[in-house]
Amino acid sequence: QVQLVESGGGLVQAGGSLRLSCAASGRTFSSDAMGWFRQAPGKEREFVAGITWSGGNTYYADSVKGRFTISRDNAKNTVYLQMNSLKPEDTAVYYCAARYGGGYYYNPLQYNYWGQGTQVTVSS
Repeated sequence: QVQLVESGGGLVQAGGSLRLSCAASGRTFSSDAMGWFRQAPGKEREFVAGITWSGGNTYYADSVKGRFTISRDNAKNTVYLQMNSLKPEDTAVYYCAARYGGGYYYNPLQYNYWGQGTQVTVSS
């Protein structure tokens, strides 16, 4: 059974940092593109960051560029999202996702596997 399990969410003040982790099990994700998405109450799920299977290429939503960093450790089947300079508008449930392939994927419909999400709340 394929599982993605996120951790690392919490409550932080504006300007603070958090590091999210997503541990994969049930299959090897080293050939998968991985992504982070987020969903705030009443809003659609939106793309945050993505990373190619090798980790050689990363891409970001404009709203987080320069503040967030996605990385992966294929030996540990884990992907990370380092979030710095957090803002109240970053408050959301954050999800990691995976799909087979070597491209760039911004649409949540393009992903096959999803975690259950972890809450990030940024206070002003």
